[in-house]
Amino acid sequence: MGKITLWGRHSGAVALIALVGLILDQASKLWFLYGFDLGANGPVTIAPFLDFVLVWNRGISYGLFQQHSEIGRWILAGFTVVAAVFIWVWAAGTTRKITLLALSLLLAGAIGNGIDRLVFGAVVDFVHFHVGSFSWYVFNLADVWIVAGAVGLLYDWLTDRGPDAAK
Repeated sequence: MGKITLWGRHSGAVALIALVGLILDQASKLWFLYGFDLGANGPVTIAPFLDFVLVWNRGISYGLFQQHSEIGRWILAGFTVVAAVFIWVWAAGTTRKITLLALSLLLAGAIGNGIDRLVFGAVVDFVHFHVGSFSWYVFNLADVWIVAGAVGLLYDWLTDRGPDAAK
């Protein structure tokens, strides 16, 4: 087992990408909450398949594991902190650029939704895709970063052509 590294060759890039993603996420949420006041002025139809609507998600992805108690809120917040530290340590040790980007996006999303949970007690979601009677879940930019990061990690894993690829 290798040693745990908290700062690696590409950690500055990870921090920068995660910070930009975090700022975009938080700025969009704050604007929809306080600039536009989506709670009072929504929902807003953008296209026949897209609305902006305010939803407070007290769970995790897809609204799973809804928490309506303070203990549940803090357990999810604690999990977010542990996940963010794990992602940071993983990113600090990576040498592959796609992994670096994917982990940076995951980190931005985890921290963005974690901030919501700490400040508001729930995650601010506002983008709703739907087609006919099919309704996708309501999400935010942090969720987009998390999904993009997960897809990037999957792509990296499927295309890894390291030293063992020839065996």
